[in-house]
Amino acid sequence: MTDAISPLTPDLWPHFEDLFGKQGACYGCWCTYFRLPPATRRDSNRESNKDHIKARIAAGPPPGLLAFADGQAVGWMQIGPRADVPEFNNAGRGSAPLELGDAIDPAVWAISCFFIRGKARGHGLTHRLVDAGIAFARQSGARMLEACPIDQSNGKNTVSLFVGSTRVFEEAGFARVIERKPGRPLMRLEL
Repeated sequence: MTDAISPLTPDLWPHFEDLFGKQGACYGCWCTYFRLPPATRRDSNRESNKDHIKARIAAGPPPGLLAFADGQAVGWMQIGPRADVPEFNNAGRGSAPLELGDAIDPAVWAISCFFIRGKARGHGLTHRLVDAGIAFARQSGARMLEACPIDQSNGKNTVSLFVGSTRVFEEAGFARVIERKPGRPLMRLEL
């Protein structure tokens, strides 16, 4: 089903925009949830979120990977240094780093979000994105890759899976390192 997985560079913006649609995916988030502090998120809207992520993509380096099928973007995974997603490092979150220095270490990366087009779900795309992300992180000099997925979704509502499923990360070789919140382990892969 997947033709290619590519780092999201500015020239691919139209594909990213098409994938996220007019609503901006996940209630207008535009994958800014872990990028913006809560007060800023409360005051933002889908347009300001879109502007924020577009500027981030334009600034580089690529903040994630896009998966394509038949020339259309069908999946997205946000991946990069932890410092690029500051709210992922918030001490009150299950995703907080084990060591404070990990939050600013350019070699400690995180996979923080996914968005999969409806018709592409259920075909193993998140598995392929994680595998491509591991290779991308290694090529970019990362020494550690972390994620804070969810053990299971609540059935029909898959919006909670924006952080990924622990099953996908386990199959990719990630190990659980701590579970500060039930069902949301911090997982790690040494590269």
